Amino acid sequence: MLVPIKLRLRHFPLDRSGSIALPRSSCEEIVMPEKLLVLIPARLHATRLPGKPLLDIAGKPMIVHVAERARAAGIGPVAICTDAEEIATVVRAAGFEAVLTKPDHPSGSDRIHEALQTYDPKGEVEIVVNVQGDLPTLDPATVHATASLLADPAVDVGTAGVENAVDAEYTTPSVVKIVGTRLAPQRLRALYFTRCAAPWGATHYVHHIGLYAYRRHVLDKFIGLPVSPLEACEKLEQLRLLEAGFRIDAALVDKPALGVDTPADLEHVRRLMGA
Repeated sequence: MLVPIKLRLRHFPLDRSGSIALPRSSCEEIVMPEKLLVLIPARLHATRLPGKPLLDIAGKPMIVHVAERARAAGIGPVAICTDAEEIATVVRAAGFEAVLTKPDHPSGSDRIHEALQTYDPKGEVEIVVNVQGDLPTLDPATVHATASLLADPAVDVGTAGVENAVDAEYTTPSVVKIVGTRLAPQRLRALYFTRCAAPWGATHYVHHIGLYAYRRHVLDKFIGLPVSPLEACEKLEQLRLLEAGFRIDAALVDKPALGVDTPADLEHVRRLMGA
């Protein structure tokens, strides 16, 4: 059953095995009356790393690590949306809900949109958090901070990033940068997302974490929009939202989330998590 929630801004220490130590002390509350759902899209047949969601990391499938971290954020129910019965069986055995979707979605956003209609046909969910299924090191506090941005009614979509000093990744196209206006020490209003080195001449840049909190009506409109010109150039679907006039804010968080796209990424994460 979906119920209104209160979000608490929290930090969750993580050990090498991925265990989560929840804080004992109380912390600042941000009241969010909306009903919220976390959806994790997971596709079995990834081109560069087949069977990726089910690959073992420290004794658990990667998708289970991601789901556990999303649940530890404490913001609402968590479900995995997938095109594969194998993934659904694994996550259900781990205590999570699974929603089966069509296999031919062009993006995770399209997959969560279909899953949302199945999970919540009455339209009770008002905020949907899209957590990528290949982020096994994701800090629950990042999920929490991203969803908390929608406590501001002016924000249409929330996301997250890590501020880094300029380094080799500043010019790496696979590292997406957020260019934005700082609204608070830990918050930006996004003006652009790019694979280029940006802002040019800066001493620091913001490395984007591919995590999104959507208002439901915004997700509905987003899925119905055609690919935008800037989206086609950069291959970044969030630019479709900016070109359509939606506001995206980004929470600046302390810990990066390492994505797993290649065998080398997998081995790196396994070493970090003690596999």
